[in-house]
Amino acid sequence: MLNVLSKILIISLFTTITIQAKELHLTHKLTEVSSMKMAPDLKLEDIDEEIINIKSYKGKVVVVNFWATWCPPCRKEMPSLQRLYSKVKDKGVEVLAVNVGEDADRVFSFLSNLEPEAEFKALLDKDSKAFKRWKVRGLPTTFIVNKDGKIVYKAIGGREFDNQNIVDKIIKLTK
Repeated sequence: MLNVLSKILIISLFTTITIQAKELHLTHKLTEVSSMKMAPDLKLEDIDEEIINIKSYKGKVVVVNFWATWCPPCRKEMPSLQRLYSKVKDKGVEVLAVNVGEDADRVFSFLSNLEPEAEFKALLDKDSKAFKRWKVRGLPTTFIVNKDGKIVYKAIGGREFDNQNIVDKIIKLTK
């Protein structure tokens, strides 16, 4: 049984994490990748148990976002990722949200409670192999892949993906 001091410490830690997540500010910038390399393979099951392969999106711009439900900036940026998807889905852009290390039930539960509700593909990287293949160093990390399959932008940390600066850069890649 936890003593009173342990309970207070746990409550304080939870409160601190919650406050930090609410105060977290997201940026509006993407970092241009100078030496554009082909995007690594990405073939994962989505939360509907369908296999999604990034190669099937050749000819489209693909936003690949690595995230987890326990990550405060990931949680904060997710609604803006959906708003981005709503703006660009009819312009030749796909969004793939790659959850790292969690099960489909947890991911589905989180995404179904978003406002607006997530419509983009949520992929499951249960064993973190895609995370390693893409050389992700922290969560969230997002890659923007052009129509030829090359990574042109990278973002480490949370973003407001529906910021017009980001939207314009992504749409420009579709031309």
